[in-house]
Amino acid sequence: MSESAQGKKEEGVRFGKFLILERIGRGGMAEVSRARILEGPRAGQEVALKRLLPELAQNPQYVDLFCNEADLSRMLVHPNIVRVYEVGACEDTYYIAMERIDGRDLGQILARCRERKILLPVDFALFLIHELLQALAAAHTAKSPSGSFLNVVHCDVSPSNLFISKMGEVKLGDFGIAKVWALDPSRRKGLWGKVHYASPELLRGETVLPQVDIWAAGVMLYELLTLCRPFTGRKVEDIAREIVRADPIPICDLRPEVPEAVERVVSMALHPQPSRRFADAAAFAGAIRPLFDDQIGTPLAIASVVRGLFAN
Repeated sequence: MSESAQGKKEEGVRFGKFLILERIGRGGMAEVSRARILEGPRAGQEVALKRLLPELAQNPQYVDLFCNEADLSRMLVHPNIVRVYEVGACEDTYYIAMERIDGRDLGQILARCRERKILLPVDFALFLIHELLQALAAAHTAKSPSGSFLNVVHCDVSPSNLFISKMGEVKLGDFGIAKVWALDPSRRKGLWGKVHYASPELLRGETVLPQVDIWAAGVMLYELLTLCRPFTGRKVEDIAREIVRADPIPICDLRPEVPEAVERVVSMALHPQPSRRFADAAAFAGAIRPLFDDQIGTPLAIASVVRGLFAN
């Protein structure tokens, strides 16, 4: 049976207290479905239900990774982070019930802009990354219930993990890789996320610090402003070489109306030496804040732009 046929087969099927409505996506370790809660105080509410793949449910390593992600995600509470409502197990399957974002992810928005050859407003780009950085600042400084720092680094900051709701809310999701860095220091080396957004030190296998996420946010800002990725290539190895060189085409060469102050901020975020980037996500957000217009970079304006892009 094909994956699409299997997804159709599951629609309308009950899973514990949830009614599966449709499959949203499937990754290497889990699948995500839109579901409705049928019982309890949240009865009637729709959620994004993430479930460990059945073929991995008996593998202790994957079960441990999935449960660690659930535990970590529940401790990350912030308006710009996708909220986790509940974790548990049902029918021998582990699940995470999360806030469902009724909207689009940034990857979809960028794809539509490229398709229509539409450049996004500069203020739009700056506002989105400012909200992303707010989420990262909260994650990087998050503490456990006992008060100890969790040492979270997302490690997969990319357009497909940033969600924009129909109301213009901006939410960072998928801390599935972050759990490895926070909970297992022995595995804090190597490439886990998407290569286009990987920093030079991550590619070199050096110790991962929050500056990895700052780099990725800088790459996303460059992409939002130009619709081009700063580092490209046909193969992963080619992209990696470009990233290590860290010499992208200046934004102003691709889009002259972008202010020099914005170019300087992006250049600092993409400095090849982690110590020369912004000290933390809050500092990066603070540098961006004066550069966008409050009347343009707002949730309502964001919602309007997204609706326009996907109008029939």
